[in-house]
Parts: sequence; structure tokens; C-alpha cells
Amino acid sequence: CMISGYLVGMINPSYILGKRHGVDVRREGSGNAGASNALILFGKVRGFLCAVFDIAKAVLVVRFTSGIFPGLAYAFPVTAAACILGHIFPFYMKFKGGKGLACLGGVILAFDWRVFLVLLAVEAVIAFSTQYICFVPMTASVVFSAVYGVMRQDLIGALIMLGVALVICWKHKENVKRIRQGIELRLSYLWNRDGEEARLKANLNDEQRKKAKR
Repeated sequence: CMISGYLVGMINPSYILGKRHGVDVRREGSGNAGASNALILFGKVRGFLCAVFDIAKAVLVVRFTSGIFPGLAYAFPVTAAACILGHIFPFYMKFKGGKGLACLGGVILAFDWRVFLVLLAVEAVIAFSTQYICFVPMTASVVFSAVYGVMRQDLIGALIMLGVALVICWKHKENVKRIRQGIELRLSYLWNRDGEEARLKANLNDEQRKKAKR
């Protein structure tokens, strides 16, 4: 389960897409090898397709291992954790992958589509009210860990998922730092790209002036 989850999880469509265009997505845009950065660099359609791929790979590998190991109590959480960590820490990218949001979504979808829809609605409210996508994986990963533990009556599985949630939160620490500085990309970028780029440019200039004074 660990090997299958990791190997499938580390297939990174945004990184592959970037290589085909001569771009290292870890050095351009938001610097993240994930679907959100693919959207920034290559447009909404390709960004959406990268997200769908990341969701699908998690769904498929989790259902695959759960199917071939039906009697293995921890097949689901172990495979799910390995898939997400494979996406975040792929060895062939020197362990600098994405941040796990779409993979997490795939894991939740594989667990129960009703839970997926409820969390999707809740996280949509969080995303639109805060205007920052980074709060979505941070909150969803922690909430799902608790939901999994309660629904499956599985403390060990819940702790495995919570461990992954902590990694996801840690991976978003720079996003939180940029929010405090006013230089994190907002959700409104999707429909007001010029305005958001102007805001970021102004705030970046302000931040540079503050650093110069120090």
C-alpha cells in the first residue's frame, strides 16, 4: 500500500506539463508544483485538467489497494497518506513537489462521495470568505482526519491521516507568511487577474521598501 500510494502520488502533471514547455513550475509563478500554479502559468483549462488528474490518481490507487487487500484494516489510510506524501515529496523532483490539495480531494472522494460534497461546500465558503486557497487544504485535512476516525471508528487510521494533515499545514506556512505580508495571491485572481496582479505588485514594492529600511 505504501509503495503503490507513493509511486502513483508522485506522478505530477503540472511538473510534466512545465517540462514540455521548458518551464520548471517550482521556479515560476507561485513556485508550487501543483494544479494551482499550472492554472497561473498555463491557463484555466490546463490547470483544471491537472487538478482532475491529481484527484483521479488518488481515487484510483486508494480503491485499487482497498480492493486487493479487503481484509487489511489500514489499507485505506496507509495508501492515502503515501499518495499525498508522494505528491508532496517525489524523489525524482528532489522531494519538492506540490502541496497535496487535489490529492487530498481524491482521497476524500474515494472515502465517501457524500463527505466529499459536504466538505467541498464548506471549503468553498472558506475559500470565498477568506479569499485564500491555502486555508482549504489546511482545514480540510484536519477535519477529514476527525471525520474518518469517527465514521470508521478507527483511531490509528485517523492518526495516520492527521499526520499527513500536519505535513500539509507545514507545507503552507509560507502562504500564511505571505498573507501577513499582503503578497499572497487571492482567489479573485480567477476573474480579476489584472487587478490582483496590480495589488500584488504594489504590496511587493511596499515590502521591499520595508526591508530596505531595516
